[in-house]
Amino acid sequence: MKDIKLASKESGTKRTIIEVNGVRIGERLVVIAGPCAVESEYQLMKTAEAVKKAGADMLRGGAFKPRTSPYSFQGLGLKGLKILEKARKEFDLPVVTEVLDSRDVNWICEYVDVLQIGARNMQNFSLLKEVGKVNKPVLLKRGMYSKMSEWLNCAEYILSEGNPNVILCERGIRTFETYTRNTLDLSIVPAVKEISHLPVIVDPSHATGRVSLIKPMSLAAIAAGADGLLIEVHYKPEEALSDKDQQLTPDQFQELMEEVRELYSNMK
Repeated sequence: MKDIKLASKESGTKRTIIEVNGVRIGERLVVIAGPCAVESEYQLMKTAEAVKKAGADMLRGGAFKPRTSPYSFQGLGLKGLKILEKARKEFDLPVVTEVLDSRDVNWICEYVDVLQIGARNMQNFSLLKEVGKVNKPVLLKRGMYSKMSEWLNCAEYILSEGNPNVILCERGIRTFETYTRNTLDLSIVPAVKEISHLPVIVDPSHATGRVSLIKPMSLAAIAAGADGLLIEVHYKPEEALSDKDQQLTPDQFQELMEEVRELYSNMK
């Protein structure tokens, strides 16, 4: 960990609190929810309305989708960003979306509040440097085969370029287990907090890939000390163009939020 300088508690930096349009990440539990991908204006608006009603703090949605197959739905691009911007204004929800290419960083910033770096791009160093130069918080997902030191070094790339607002996101790592999409490593949450001042959130949707496991893993993440959750929600998951097996319905999300808030309240 000797190369972890800016992200380390030894840098002298107090616990990092990242404010996004009034939402303070690292100070209290924050829930970011929304569909895997922006598929249409109707789909996003219906979902945004539902997650807002249930008490979500921020809205997620992919305008650009890195997919294993080139023939899978790749997202709506600029059209998707404009839909996200409309939802942000209508429901007063800060927006998180993934950026895939360093050349797109500056113009995507015009539409969203938080830039997400996905697991596949965790070690895309040119992209990390670019998001480090802008005045937008960055949600950095852990790579599927990455050690904690590698993850924190990637945060260091962003911090060293002058952007202090990095949110770490655990989304499961690849193991030999096939029942779940990935293996959710909740031990990483308190482990990172021993070393770093950066907030850590958990994505149980990508970690498990199964709707039935999202609630228990969300509650376990909070018990482990996570600063927030990243949850996939779709107004009709069965019609989703990507990741339909891991997206909650609005009713399931409402139920999850009630239990999440109760647990967090009892832990304070």
